[in-house]
Amino acid sequence: MRTHHLHAELRIERPLAEVFPFFSYPHNLEAITPPWLRFRIVRATTPAITLGTELDYRLHVHGFPLRWRSRITLWQPPLRFVDEQVLGPYRLWRHLHSFEPDGQATIARDWVEYATPGGPLVHRLLILPDLKRIFAHRACALTALLNDPARPRAALALPVTAR
Repeated sequence: MRTHHLHAELRIERPLAEVFPFFSYPHNLEAITPPWLRFRIVRATTPAITLGTELDYRLHVHGFPLRWRSRITLWQPPLRFVDEQVLGPYRLWRHLHSFEPDGQATIARDWVEYATPGGPLVHRLLILPDLKRIFAHRACALTALLNDPARPRAALALPVTAR
């Protein structure tokens, strides 16, 4: 099974203690996912994310409805957590979210290891462009949401890289 990697980084101009809680609530994921995916959380086993939390989602990719279940397999607040696909479209999906203090700001990083069905052509033409669009949207949405004075605010979205 060939695996791929994706990395995204976002500088948030607020302290870590104010940033991590946003990522601790499952339904915030809906707010940062592109509307074209029609993403909805249908079940979360806990109101706030913790070790072992399972999340069931429904979404549409290129018009096709999909179900996805992920489990939190690492939970080390406020520095990192990992969600892994239990059921879904990928052969492998392991997503590390990490947070690093940077003075009064926070660097939020995403490291995704994934394997896709369909071979290299499907990956290059469909899956990778979609993932880049999803993570670019996510950076923009986080910037908009966290710029709200009632929440932490993001100052700079750095480019998404993948191979």
